[in-house]
Amino acid sequence: MPANLTWEIFLHVRIIMGVVIGLSIARLLNGASRFVQHPTALKISWIHLCWVAIMLMSLVHFWWWEFWLSAIKHWTVEIYLVLFGYTLVLYLLCTLLFPDDIKEYSGYEEYFISRRRWFFGLLALTFIFDLADTVVKGPGHIDLFGLEYFIRTAAYFVLCGVAMITPNRRFHALFAIGALIYQTSWIVRHFETLN
Repeated sequence: MPANLTWEIFLHVRIIMGVVIGLSIARLLNGASRFVQHPTALKISWIHLCWVAIMLMSLVHFWWWEFWLSAIKHWTVEIYLVLFGYTLVLYLLCTLLFPDDIKEYSGYEEYFISRRRWFFGLLALTFIFDLADTVVKGPGHIDLFGLEYFIRTAAYFVLCGVAMITPNRRFHALFAIGALIYQTSWIVRHFETLN
C-alpha cells in the first residue's frame, strides 16, 4: 500500500474515532456541568465522580496514544472495526455515567450502583479492546509497557467482575479511589512525547 494512502486511511480512521471521543468528552462535561447548574437538585456521589474523572483522563489518554496507529502499514477492515468498537464502548460508558435523567433514583450513587453490571461489564470490555489495540500497534508498542500492562489488564478485568456482582459501597469506594490513583500514575508514567 502506498505510504500516502496509508496516511490517508489513518487520518480517515482518526477523524471518525475523534468524533466519537469528542462526543464522549462532551457527555462527561455536560453531565458534570449539571452539578453547577443545579447544585441542590442532584445528589452527588464521590464514587460516581471518581469514575467520571477516570473516564475523562482515559479518553484524553486514549486519544493521545492512538497516534501510534500512524505506524500501521497495512490497514484492514478488522483493525478498523476493533478501533471503532473500542471508541463506541468508551462512549457507552460515558452515557452510563450521565444518563438523560435519574428521576427514579435518590441520587447518582444509587443510580451508579444499580447500573454497575452494565458499567463494569463495558469497562471490562474496554480492556479486551485495549489489548487488541495494543497488539495492532505492534511488538514495539507492547514492549513500552512490559509485564505491568498484562498484570494491569488482568487485575482490572477481575476487579470489574467483582464490581459487577457486589453492591458493597466500601468495595466500590476502594475500587474507585484505587483506580483513580493508578490511572493517574499510569498516565504520568506513559503520557509522554511520541517519537
